[in-house]
Parts: sequence; structure tokens; C-alpha cells
Amino acid sequence: MFARWQRTRETTIAGALAVVTMIGGRPAAAQEAPQERTLRLTLNDAVERAIEHSYTLRELDARRAEAEANVGVARAADLPQVTAQASYMRTNHVDEFGLQTPDGLFRIVYPDIPDNYTSRLDVQWPFFDGGRRRATRESARAEAAATGRDEADGRATLRLQVVNAYWAVVTGRETVTVRERALERLGAQLRDIKAQLDAGLVPPSDVLSVEAQESAQQAALIEAEAERDTSELLLRELLGLSVETPLELVEFLRVPPTTEAPLTDLAKDAAASRADRQALVQRVESVRLRARAADAGDRPSMALVGGVDYARPNARLFPRREDWNSSWDISARVTWPLFDGGRAKADTAAARAAVTSAEARLDEYDRQLRIEIGRRQLELRAARASVQAAEDGVKSAAEARRVLNERFTAGVATSTDLLDAQVELLQAELTRTAALANAQLAAAALDRALGK
Repeated sequence: MFARWQRTRETTIAGALAVVTMIGGRPAAAQEAPQERTLRLTLNDAVERAIEHSYTLRELDARRAEAEANVGVARAADLPQVTAQASYMRTNHVDEFGLQTPDGLFRIVYPDIPDNYTSRLDVQWPFFDGGRRRATRESARAEAAATGRDEADGRATLRLQVVNAYWAVVTGRETVTVRERALERLGAQLRDIKAQLDAGLVPPSDVLSVEAQESAQQAALIEAEAERDTSELLLRELLGLSVETPLELVEFLRVPPTTEAPLTDLAKDAAASRADRQALVQRVESVRLRARAADAGDRPSMALVGGVDYARPNARLFPRREDWNSSWDISARVTWPLFDGGRAKADTAAARAAVTSAEARLDEYDRQLRIEIGRRQLELRAARASVQAAEDGVKSAAEARRVLNERFTAGVATSTDLLDAQVELLQAELTRTAALANAQLAAAALDRALGK
């Protein structure tokens, strides 16, 4: 009996503790905010994500759809046009008119029919206009092709923006890391100098100099963090990411490969692959076709017109009867603008001037493309050389700091010498970071110029 009571008591206590634990644990669980998973991004991942969230590409896609719809409008102009018409008209009463027939009957020729109902199925087919509609249709197709290349060029431009933003974030984070390492070294140096001050080996001014340098580096670190955060904000906007999403960029700053091909070959390949040039070529062709359409403005045009009427009364039947009757007609129509005040000639002159302008624009584009490719090649070559020089500078500055640190520990160098070496090492590391970033940006700009 006692044992059963004991087991019941233990079960009750355990259940109560479980309830208390559940009740007490709920607020703590509710306070824990779910953490978002870190998003790891390569450069290609960032570009693909930016393409999915780009409003500019949506606009360009809508323009392409509009241009393709205009091709359908131009194509429809060559097809027969079928329309249906219906009307009702109420007229005033009129005196009926009739004739006496030889058999003695009075025949009504023009009865009083105030209610008039008409319907017509009309067909018109403009089958010849001197080539105007065909040229207009081909011009619309060329413009649609150009807008399609505009979309491809928009993707290339967006890629360059993402590449610049991506490397700006990587550079900003690397700069912050360099500043933090410099602060750590300054902190260690400050502790050593304070220890030497306590031992009476250095004057208080040496400690104050290091502290002033540490404060300056802290201010520089704050500025570097602000620039990094600004770059991250731009990248997140391009990728459609919220500020709460942890972001890990897996690419690192490195020396990009160079392109040593001749400028002439590079320009030729770029002219064949760049989407914006292809769009310009298509627009030149579109302007030429519009000029051809303008040339046909003073030529005759021909069309077939026909239809079926179903009316009560049918005005084509005599005598008029208050009955539903059908009739049909077909005709050929020729239109020739003999005089329009010089409008067709002016349209042709304007179209030909537009062709000349478009061709000159294409030639100027090719010249600017050669200049841009040459400049980007030189910038990349200089950036790669700067990286090598910066690497050598970091090695020299690090070795100089190491030697001065040993000399300072041995008491044969001043804290000012060590502080100068520290500043030179920091500047060398920042120069290397900037050189690597410039090399990546120069490579991205060259790829954009080459249409890659």
C-alpha cells in the first residue's frame, strides 16, 4: 500500500515538473528569433540572381514584346480585311409612288417604308502598293531583332554592375580586415611601450604617439566599415536581398589573366559578339527599309473590294419592297497620288538622311570600340603590374617591420622608428588590396568591351 502511494506520488511530481518545464520554456523559445541561413555566393551566382530581380531587364523584355507585336501589326496590313456592319434608320413618311399597269392594276414602285435595316459583310484586300507594306514589315522585324539585342546588352551591362559591386564588397571587407590587423599590431606595440615606460626605458611621449596612431587607425577603420556597408547595400539591392540575410562571398581577390591578342583581332571579335553593336546594325537596316517604304509613297496602289448586303428594304433592288433581300458587289480599285504638295519627296529625303546618320553612328561606334578595347587592355596590363609591385612592397615592409621590432626589443631602435614601419606596412597592405581590386575591375571592363 505504501509502495503504491509512493509510486503515485512520484508520478504526480514528475508530471507537475514536466508541466512547469513546458510552461516555463515557452517564453524562452518564443524569444529565440529564427536565424536565416548564410547565403554563399560565387560571382556567377550573384549575376544570375541579379538577372532574376532586375527591373531594367523586365522593361527591356516588355519593349521586345512590344516590337514583336508591331511586326504582327505590319504583317496584318498585307492580309484581307473583313468587317461586318449593321444599322437601323428611321425616316419620315413619304407619299407612295406607283404606276398603272396595262392589266389595270396599280403597282407601287416606291412604297412608304420608314423603318430601314441594313447589314453588310465587307472584304478589302490591298494586294499591291509598290512594295511599301513589305518594306514596313521588314523594318518592323529588324527593329524587333534590335530590341532583342538590347535585352542581351542589358544583361551584359547588369553583369558588369554586379561584378563591380561584388568586388567592391570583397575589397571593402579585405580593407576592414587589414585595418583590424593593423589595430591589433598597434595594440600589441602599445602594450610593449607601456611596459617599457613602467620600466623607465622610454619617455611618455612615445606612448602618446602610439595612442594617437591607434586613434587615427580606429577612425580609418570606422570609415572602412562604412564604405563596406555601403557596397553591401548596393549589392543586396542588385540581388534583391534583405539586410538581414547573412552574405558570404566565396570569391577572393586574385590576379586576373590578361589578353595579349592583337587589337585588330579583338576589335573584330568584339564587333561580332557585342549585343549593343548587333542592335545598332539591325537599326541601320530598319532605317534603310523605312527609306525604301518612303520611296514607294508616290507609287500607285491597288486593292480588291467586295461585299454582301442583306437589308430591308434593299436599296439595290427595284422596286423597293419591305422584305429582307440580299445582294453582292466586287470591284477593283486603283489609287495613285498624282500630287501631294511634295510630301512624298520630303518623306523620302528625310528617310535617306536618317540612313546616312545611322551609318555614321555605326562607323563611330566601331572607332570608339577600338579605342575602348585598347584602353582596357592597357589598364589591365598596368593593374597586373601594380599588383606585382604591391606584393613586393608588402614583403619589404613586413621584413622592415620585423627587423625594427627586433631592434626595438633589443633597445637599439626607437618607438618612432617602429611606428613608422607599422604605418608603412599598413599602407603597403592597403595598396596591395586596392591593386588587386583594380585588376579585377579592369578585367571585368575588358570583358565587357569584348562582349564576353
